[in-house]
Amino acid sequence: MRVDVWSDVVCPWCYIGLANLGVALQEFEHEDDVEVVLHSYQLDPGAPPRDEQPLEQRLAQKYGTTVGQIRAQQARIVSLGAERGIDFRFDQAIGGNTFDAHRLLHLARVRGVQLELKHALGDAYFTDGQPIGDPATLRGRALSVGLDPVEVDAVLEGEAFADEVRQDIDAARQIGISGVPFFVVDGRLGISGAQPPETLKDILDQGWATREPVPVQVVAGSDDADACGPDGCEI
Repeated sequence: MRVDVWSDVVCPWCYIGLANLGVALQEFEHEDDVEVVLHSYQLDPGAPPRDEQPLEQRLAQKYGTTVGQIRAQQARIVSLGAERGIDFRFDQAIGGNTFDAHRLLHLARVRGVQLELKHALGDAYFTDGQPIGDPATLRGRALSVGLDPVEVDAVLEGEAFADEVRQDIDAARQIGISGVPFFVVDGRLGISGAQPPETLKDILDQGWATREPVPVQVVAGSDDADACGPDGCEI
């Protein structure tokens, strides 16, 4: 059974959601028969390669709120992340365009280390304060999970996997995805947001028990979990 996940590298709820999926899979009887495939989604496709403005200031301006309110919201996700072993350090985050990161994630899928690279990129951005749109950051993290340096350089210096990224984004639009993370189990059961492990375990069980080729349907209760919307994250 396959689980498709749409997410962005700079989406904190995506990071937590994937961690929750990992917990759910550990409790799932058929874990060894599940393939997790990550798909590209850009919260801010127009972002520059590097954005030096502090994240909290950028978000406060974007959402018309105060830096204090943003910090309070960030404190909540820091606490939730800690429960999953994620060390969110929003004060150090250096934003940037994630298109190249997604291209490398497609290479990583071909080489069988997609989830490993996803986590490495999350650590780079959320914990280590490395600029997520910088080729040096991307190259370093790609090599850290065992990708071939020649292949990595070829991707970063060219246009490889650009079409695949755009196809993922188009597919999200066709499905009706307006926020990430978004999970599709067995090609038909969709659920959005950083759902808790028990909810994800339930949809895994449902997917396994009722496998048949039908269109994606968003399951009940999938709209009340935290997610990053089409305009980004207010945290």
